[in-house]
Amino acid sequence: MTVRLLRMPIRTAVPPRVLTVAGSDSGGGAGIQADLKTMLALGVHGMSVLTAVTAQNSLGVQGAWELPVDAVRAQYRSVVDDIGVQAVKTGMLASAALVETVAELLAGTDAPVVVDPVGVSKHGDALLATEALDSVRTELLPVATVATPNLDEVAQLTGVRVTDESGMRRAAEEILGFGPRWVVIKGGHLPGEAVDLLTDGSAEHWLRAPRHDNRHTHGTGCTLASAIASGLALGMDVPAAVQGAKTYVTGAIEAGFPLGDGIGPVDHGWLTRPVG
Repeated sequence: MTVRLLRMPIRTAVPPRVLTVAGSDSGGGAGIQADLKTMLALGVHGMSVLTAVTAQNSLGVQGAWELPVDAVRAQYRSVVDDIGVQAVKTGMLASAALVETVAELLAGTDAPVVVDPVGVSKHGDALLATEALDSVRTELLPVATVATPNLDEVAQLTGVRVTDESGMRRAAEEILGFGPRWVVIKGGHLPGEAVDLLTDGSAEHWLRAPRHDNRHTHGTGCTLASAIASGLALGMDVPAAVQGAKTYVTGAIEAGFPLGDGIGPVDHGWLTRPVG
């Protein structure tokens, strides 16, 4: 059998560079793996700083091991000092020491930052030490251009339990009080339409999409945050980047597929998959 490779024109321009600082998902649906797939799909060059290794599959997280602070700092400096970045996205940071280290590094980097304050996995497994929550509030969120908590993370960080759209406004006010310039309150856990609220405390954008009947949604939070960071690196303003990310992740959810015996991943490559 002859294999023919699709030859594309050789690109000479360097694509925008986006750095993800997050944990590894051995199942490939979330974490660093989801981030890099999203970045490739959206036309930017993805780079990574690994903060933790997880043993993870469609059924949950069987184990997690954080990396030493020095290893995280060395990875970050290696990439940023030589290659440079146009945007940074953070995900699983695991401990107070890593949160504080990453926040310090971000504060010295001239690039927009998207903070996904990962607290628990899709299956309910803890991915952030309880004692690290205060560091997220006081160190990490103040350096964020955009913070993207889901409703469980809102409850962890603020104590606010959101049950309807009006509660999303209160949640946004609470998160903005910690210092990010913008916040996306992700309302995917509410019934009805998949609605998110983007606000900077002044402008307000309600982002709505149909809810797809698909249980295979592993990696949605990582994917959304990485897509926002990619849009910012491409020169979009925050509302445009978030709207574009919402469209991308909605398509990825619709195309999500089963893997293993549990919750499968969203399809990061849905934009280029053959139809039918």
